[in-house]
Amino acid sequence: MNFTGTNVLITGASKGIGADIARVLANYGLKVWINYRSKPELADALKEEIEKAGGQAAVICFDASDEAGFIDGVKTIVESDGALAYLVNNAGITNDKLALRMKMEDFDSVIKTNLNSSFIGCREALKAMSKKRFGAVVNVSSIVSETGNIGQVNYTASKGAMNSMTKSFALEGAARGIRFNVITPGFIATDMTDELSDEIKKSYIDKIPLKRFGSSNDVAEAVAFLLSDSSAYITGEILKVNGGMYV
Repeated sequence: MNFTGTNVLITGASKGIGADIARVLANYGLKVWINYRSKPELADALKEEIEKAGGQAAVICFDASDEAGFIDGVKTIVESDGALAYLVNNAGITNDKLALRMKMEDFDSVIKTNLNSSFIGCREALKAMSKKRFGAVVNVSSIVSETGNIGQVNYTASKGAMNSMTKSFALEGAARGIRFNVITPGFIATDMTDELSDEIKKSYIDKIPLKRFGSSNDVAEAVAFLLSDSSAYITGEILKVNGGMYV
């Protein structure tokens, strides 16, 4: 895949899926800005790993749900590189409870981290990218944004709203040459799924037509495609990365 832009900011990139997105995009030749909120040792280790593999990386610390911090972060990148070409809004949390037991603070905390952070990121990317009349944003959502899930009223609300918001940003960004898309990963193999019993894993896999969990690399390659020149005529779309689980 080819990329007209040269750099990318990935929120929540120090571990998990975000870290693999950084690895894949660095492998494609982009300078990756690894955003983290805590545990700088993880971000620094990822930066070192990418650089040892011949890639370019920088570490940037801010809370993606903090407006001032996000604004300053984008400003730092633009001052350093002259532009921000791509953004991946990946930062997110869960705080699962049945709706009957969910307090407003449980709901608000997830909305703030997942939805508000992606709004701030999309808005600031639109501002920064408008100067070059070029750019692309990918918001990382979830399959449950389309299916619902017991115990995740707050999470599904944040991700469902992200899907709709992305479409509106796509309409506003199109005239400026800026694309906004979203991916909805399904069951992805992580440290958390590794801890599940074989019986529970089988019950999940039985629901997936491709009969396996996805990998974080599957998600990362989908993100790369939506940022790349290969998807130059795609905007406002939801790309399902779920093995056919929700077709």
